[in-house]
Amino acid sequence: MAAVHVVRRLREAGDWQREMDSILEALCRSLDCQRGILFRLRELPGEGFAQSVASYWIDPAFGGELASPTVIMQSIINSDPLLEQLQEDERQGKVFAGHTRDLDGFLRADFEKQNIKSFISVSVFAHGHLWGTLAVNDCAAEREWTDEEEATLHIIALAIGDAIERSPSEAHASEVIRRTMLQASLDAIIVIDEAGSIIEFNPAAEKMFGFKRSDILGKDLIDTIVPHYYRKGYSSGAEYMAGRGAPMVGQRLETVTQNAAGEIFPIELTATEMRVADRRLIFGSIRDLREKLHAEEEINRQREKLHQNEKMAAMGSLLAGVSHELNNPLAVVVAQSTLLHEFAADPQTKVRAEKVRAAAERCGRIVKSFLSMVRLHPTEQAETDLNQVMRSALEVTAYGARSSGIIIDTDFANGPLLAMADADHVTQVAANFLINSQHALAGITGERRIKVRTFRSERGNPGFSVCL
Repeated sequence: MAAVHVVRRLREAGDWQREMDSILEALCRSLDCQRGILFRLRELPGEGFAQSVASYWIDPAFGGELASPTVIMQSIINSDPLLEQLQEDERQGKVFAGHTRDLDGFLRADFEKQNIKSFISVSVFAHGHLWGTLAVNDCAAEREWTDEEEATLHIIALAIGDAIERSPSEAHASEVIRRTMLQASLDAIIVIDEAGSIIEFNPAAEKMFGFKRSDILGKDLIDTIVPHYYRKGYSSGAEYMAGRGAPMVGQRLETVTQNAAGEIFPIELTATEMRVADRRLIFGSIRDLREKLHAEEEINRQREKLHQNEKMAAMGSLLAGVSHELNNPLAVVVAQSTLLHEFAADPQTKVRAEKVRAAAERCGRIVKSFLSMVRLHPTEQAETDLNQVMRSALEVTAYGARSSGIIIDTDFANGPLLAMADADHVTQVAANFLINSQHALAGITGERRIKVRTFRSERGNPGFSVCL
């Protein structure tokens, strides 16, 4: 009855492995045994075969008296004649049963350590090969195993093998894992065969290149994502991957690629050669570098801006000192020229004194404009007269225009031309326009003229223009 119950549970179970602990318990209790084990035979890279434990049950009434099953490596089997014979018997489907006192070598020492008195195990076959063994142990007393008990183990072993064959194979599980990783990868993954034809194109590649997977599969790499100027001299994508300059296979490098719209953009490519059966495939993992390069450009721009701000701050400190040194003597000049103008006896002297005072005041305004332009401060919008802004910018740049022989024509709007703006910042903008205009006229022969104009648009918005 125990065998029938176990077979039914294995056939109805969605996942037989989850049922094994309770199945082993039911089997052991029906046979009055204290321990049941399902061993699995696995091949370990570089170590041969190992008998590992897939599932086991120990009677809790024995507490900690019973040790866990032992994993037996191929190296141990090779050094023990009994284990070698047992391995061969298992492959032939023979039953291994008896008493621990009749054993010798590794098994006797191991069974005594685990308090095993009597044992019986049968082979479990799946997909035509030895998958492992099903074993039960009597840890209370020695016993002779009956034909009925042996048949029960054989029936359950056959049911386990059938459940293994009906469940997804390990190869299937590996395929599911591989497919999931391929679908979830943030990097574009493209696989080509030895002829250069694309045989895999994941969702990230579809997003990056703009090709649908169904449309691009079977097409040659050279005709799809390789930039047109790299295609010359190559008959296929595989030849291109192996021969462009230094070979690209087995390397991680930065290069460029082309999407469905013909846009060329930078990528990081890691290309690896794979051997599948007798086929040579090339696996490519591709990362779009556009965002990375844009971020680097922004960092460099911010670094340059910081550098310029530091230079302007240093210049502001320098000009603050210079203006302090200049303002004192300029104040004296203004004061003395004013006194001279008031007390001069003749008109000619008064005119000259007025010119001196006007020139000194102009020097003071230029120094003040320079200070305002280089002084770093947050933008503060206020009512600003654009006419005055342009006059300040012209004063700052006047020497350059005069020394280059450039004529400045001005046409200012009548009255104050008010706008909500930061006067210092707008003055700097206007000065930059004037300086750039002077540079543009530097190589021109003949008359050179800059036209400066302030105006109010048809909608009433104030503005200014600097034209050649």
